Amino acid sequence: MAKNALYAQSGGVTAVINATACGLIETARLHTDTITKVYAGRNGILGILSEDLIDTSLESEQDIAALKYTPGGAFGSCRYKLKGLEENKAEYEKLIQVFKAHNIGYFFYNGGGDSQDTAHKISEMSEKMGYPILCIGIPKTIDNDLPFTDSCPGFGSVAKYVAVSIREAGLDVASMASSSTKVFILEVMGRHAGWIAAASGLAQERKNEAPHLILFPEIPFDEKLFCQRVETIVKEIGSCSIVVSEGVKDPAGKFLSESGLKDAFGHAQLGGVAPFIAEIVKRNLNLKYHWAVSDYLQRSARHIASAVDVEQAYALGKAAVQFALQGKNAIMPIIERKNDYPYQWEIGEVPLHKVANQEKKMPREFITEDGFGITQACRDYISPLIQGEAYPPYQNGLPNYVILKNISIPKKL
Repeated sequence: MAKNALYAQSGGVTAVINATACGLIETARLHTDTITKVYAGRNGILGILSEDLIDTSLESEQDIAALKYTPGGAFGSCRYKLKGLEENKAEYEKLIQVFKAHNIGYFFYNGGGDSQDTAHKISEMSEKMGYPILCIGIPKTIDNDLPFTDSCPGFGSVAKYVAVSIREAGLDVASMASSSTKVFILEVMGRHAGWIAAASGLAQERKNEAPHLILFPEIPFDEKLFCQRVETIVKEIGSCSIVVSEGVKDPAGKFLSESGLKDAFGHAQLGGVAPFIAEIVKRNLNLKYHWAVSDYLQRSARHIASAVDVEQAYALGKAAVQFALQGKNAIMPIIERKNDYPYQWEIGEVPLHKVANQEKKMPREFITEDGFGITQACRDYISPLIQGEAYPPYQNGLPNYVILKNISIPKKL
């Protein structure tokens, strides 16, 4: 008997998470004999808990197709982590009640490690409550820190944005260094894994090009060595452009920028490491500096998205539906790399219990011996992921992004 499907977006959104939604919805629409409708949780899992479900069947084919070119989270996302089954059984029971009330037999959760954990727990709870649901987790994170998958949708595009940004900013700084700013610091995301910071290293294709220094979470920050390197670089070439990951730690393992607050997932709230590094430059070297935080700009920059990233994001949404139609449960579709040059990949799968709450950090062999740059092995890994341009349609000189109607279905509980 045909069932409805429920899709939800979770955590920080990306330039291509809606491409995954597009692949999923378009594929499901080809199989209405099995999947009657695709609902979406408004603001992720919170919408499901409050029975606020969006009917995507009311969106036109053109608008669903336009999701492939639209950044942000088209249905709304959230940072909300479900506790363990025994700690908060009532929430899981509410989710199953919503699934039952709306004849939902397929659940697709699009997010990072915490989200894969949630999908796994819902799969377990549905079995215990006698209402089996096929649960598929779909990878998404700009941090690229999910294990098993070769890359995570969202990373290729943010990598491209950061590499382009530091190349352009580096040229700006170099041109004004004789009479103005000599040190520029760009802060990028990356709490425990330095993949995004590493991507900036792709911009350094010739000697003395930016970034001149990269600060990784995996390498403890050595203030004295850092200042020596900055001073030397400025003396030799006139300016120094630096990329720093938000999660850089001191030798004791404490975040340089930790504010003391916690986010909704219980992670330390980071307060901005770029001004912290800038203050070190000022105090020790007395050089004119400027700093910037790429923040949401890096993850929402759909206008410069990687074509490879868009293609993979769409393919994973499509594969999630295909796996569900095959009766597969509690798995996550993944990218499997087959070759670097030319870049070749295919879709694989991994059980959710293996990927939930796991984190993939930068291998030490991807970081230069001095800890301030990337190796050729790292370049070979990241470079294929930023290839190609997939420009959105433009209107009046600006990207023409879609805003869905997002009409809720009537509540039954």
